[in-house]
Amino acid sequence: MRRGLSAFLIGVVFGAGLAVSGMGQPQRILGFLDFTGAWDPALALVMVGAIGIHFVAQRMAKRQPAPLLSPSWPDYPFTRVDARLLAGSVLFGLGWGIAGFCPAPGIISAAAGVREGLIFVPAMLAGMALFHGMENLRARPVADETGAQPVSR
Repeated sequence: MRRGLSAFLIGVVFGAGLAVSGMGQPQRILGFLDFTGAWDPALALVMVGAIGIHFVAQRMAKRQPAPLLSPSWPDYPFTRVDARLLAGSVLFGLGWGIAGFCPAPGIISAAAGVREGLIFVPAMLAGMALFHGMENLRARPVADETGAQPVSR
């Protein structure tokens, strides 16, 4: 219960930050990506502010023996940069550049009834479902053309 409440409150603070900074508006994002036209540095300033706050908060948190709602700090293993990660990053960036939304601002815009957000969120969910479906296909045991599972001997 406490973890769920914590996650909810963190989401509210994140959403409020996006709303206050105007980053829920696709034209702000597209303006940031328009290097040769009317470049809008607002997103860069929001990123620098967020990085600064995170840097200080992370240092303060690491002084504690454990997080507030967990018995110990998680140990995240280093994962390698591979073709799959790069392809996913490129797809994310292309979608962000085309739509002007990444997931959180898209959800905020959809919740506010903005037409573009109402189109973006179902398209994002469809893409996520397609990805999960493809992952399930990749993980499925090998079968012959009849669909029969191979017999291990």
